[in-house]
Amino acid sequence: MNDYKQFLETKKIQMKPHGIDINPNNINKLLFDFQRDIVVWSLKKGRSCIFAGTGLGKTLIQLEWAKHIVEHTNGNILIIAPLAVSQQTVREGKKLDMSINLCKSQKDVMPGINITNYERLHKFDANDFIGIILDESSILKSFTGKIRNVIIESFIMTPYKLACTATPAPNDHMELGNHSEFIGAMSYSEMLAMFFVHDGGDTAKWRLKGHAKKDFWEWVSSWAVMLSDPQDLGYDNKRFELPPLNIYQDVVDKSTFIVKEAKTLIDRRKARKDSLDDRVSYISDIVNNSDDTWIVWCDLNIESDMLRKTIIDSVEIRGSHDIDYKETMMNKFSDGEIRVLITKPSIAGFGMNWQHCNNIAFVGLSDSFEQYYQAVRRCWRFGQNKEVNVHIITSEKEGAVVKNIKRKEKDFKRMLKGMIAHTQEFTRHNIKTIDLDKSEYKTDIVETDRWSMHLGDCIDVMSHLPDGMMDYSIFSPPFSSLYTYSDSMRDMGNSKTHNEFLDHFGFFMKELFRIIKNGRLVSVHCMNLPLVKQRDGVIGLRDFRGELIKAFTDVGFIYHSEVCIWKNPVTAMQRTKALGLLHKQIKKDSSMCRQGIPDYLVTFRKPGENINRIEHTDSNFPVYEWQKYASPIWMDINQSDTLQRTSARENEDERHICPLQLEVIRRALMLWTNEDDIVFSPFAGIGSECYEAVRHGRRAYGIELKQSYWKQGVLNMKEAERLSNAPKQITFDAFMDKEKDKPKNK
Repeated sequence: MNDYKQFLETKKIQMKPHGIDINPNNINKLLFDFQRDIVVWSLKKGRSCIFAGTGLGKTLIQLEWAKHIVEHTNGNILIIAPLAVSQQTVREGKKLDMSINLCKSQKDVMPGINITNYERLHKFDANDFIGIILDESSILKSFTGKIRNVIIESFIMTPYKLACTATPAPNDHMELGNHSEFIGAMSYSEMLAMFFVHDGGDTAKWRLKGHAKKDFWEWVSSWAVMLSDPQDLGYDNKRFELPPLNIYQDVVDKSTFIVKEAKTLIDRRKARKDSLDDRVSYISDIVNNSDDTWIVWCDLNIESDMLRKTIIDSVEIRGSHDIDYKETMMNKFSDGEIRVLITKPSIAGFGMNWQHCNNIAFVGLSDSFEQYYQAVRRCWRFGQNKEVNVHIITSEKEGAVVKNIKRKEKDFKRMLKGMIAHTQEFTRHNIKTIDLDKSEYKTDIVETDRWSMHLGDCIDVMSHLPDGMMDYSIFSPPFSSLYTYSDSMRDMGNSKTHNEFLDHFGFFMKELFRIIKNGRLVSVHCMNLPLVKQRDGVIGLRDFRGELIKAFTDVGFIYHSEVCIWKNPVTAMQRTKALGLLHKQIKKDSSMCRQGIPDYLVTFRKPGENINRIEHTDSNFPVYEWQKYASPIWMDINQSDTLQRTSARENEDERHICPLQLEVIRRALMLWTNEDDIVFSPFAGIGSECYEAVRHGRRAYGIELKQSYWKQGVLNMKEAERLSNAPKQITFDAFMDKEKDKPKNK
């Protein structure tokens, strides 16, 4: 069992440290205490993420991190940052007495810490760097984005990695998954399989499995620090209090009549186009009559053009400008050489520290709250000592824009607070080494003369059973990650990848082959598995039935027979909202339509002679009954014919319990077992197979990992024994002692 224990160690999802130990006293004294502790933690991890509120000193943190990696390895570090942030970082480095080399291509790289822009990444050789830092790493959130893929693939072998950005949107699990994949904690698809459940027909919607919430945030906290304020981690925040933020909705083209508000995106765009002259004129008057510094954000090129022509002392930055021009103008604005900057949030909304400006205007807004939020945070950030005024210029037809923004911001803060609360305990433990309680692996046994129900890992329990003990086995195996019943690493369904599941299942197969008697059978209830685009890359099916057949035959079993169990596709469509089963898909593109997925009962035989024949008579197995059993398709199985299951369901279970239908079990038992045979159920759940075995005069041996299911299984077994008319005989242990004296299979 040593190999199995070693395998379980590899399934642990807590990231192991890849970094270096640094004495906190060796961290630059200019860093605050929370910054110092985060640097020490991040260096020890070697690969990590820092999600911190704007103005909390992420630049200083990443530069101090880079300095110690360079000193420890004598290698080169590359920092990738948004436009103009590179020169800003060079200036920040001088505060720490560091020399940061600004690069445009690989030929500019020098020993030590180097920095470039995301737009120039293709000009660098990733193999030349011992460490990589992503500044404003939220760029990774673009799941299909070219830059995202290039970054992850190019630096996959880089030993030291750090990603820094503002705290992500609490419901943006895609961003967390992409960061996890970048640092090598777990791929995005692995994260979905491990922690998330797919919601119905909308392939973009995933939510945390109920039982996985605590483990998910503990896992995130093993490679990321999250804080919106130093107080989140128990540090003093007096120096990080923000000044007031004043938001004004300035409405143009007011009418004395009741105006119908734009409801749809098309209507809002039309309203903005109709009010363009009024909006530009309104803000131009305000800015031209002010001596203050301003940032004027727009959404459309035509807005930018008109603003530049009407606002005195203004400079426009637009997407068509070359990189050097953009950087130069943004840095001139930082240095106070430009009074009014006109641009889009998508161009300059990330990374820049513009606390010298406290006046912001939005002449056009996209529907992205994040772009608005990031644009405001360029000025309203820690270090700003003036009240920040935000003017949102809209037409009357656009409605209560500010009210909507404040609602979104309130929702964002509420969710953000909840997310940080989830990670707070774990992060404090990681940063300040506070002890945490850990759940433990539990075992137990309840048994009578007719049955034995074990709480525990089936592979562990099976390893202690004698060779050739079981007469027959019938079960539903874990369906890869389709049904994840617990948060235990011993749960086969709790696997990061399908291959990891198959590796885990392989340990089970070896033990199963050993404990089944020669010439006897094992029946496996299974189905083929749907593939989902976001997790698997494609929409389709996995031949899980075929993979099980290969696993059984590889270990030595003979592929004996199978029956297809019909399931109603309408019921499946209503339950899963699978794209391929929806009737509307016929009208949209029927090339994506498919049939429903049936169940199978696939049976295998262990080679050798069966010394205990299973004999039937015409009276107990008439021809008409055999003809029904012999059919390759069973059309008459009631999918609801299962054991009562609500009492075994824990409050936060997300995956429904999927017990094998009792009629399927009955038919298999009647056909392939004798009375008093031992029926083995390694994934007993609430005890369906064992229940039917005892009800029909067989003995039952079940194993279940999840305690709530096991407890319900024990109750069900007691009920089965009460309903059974089988005569009481010797105890189960005594029966097994007697079995040892029988001649062995040849």
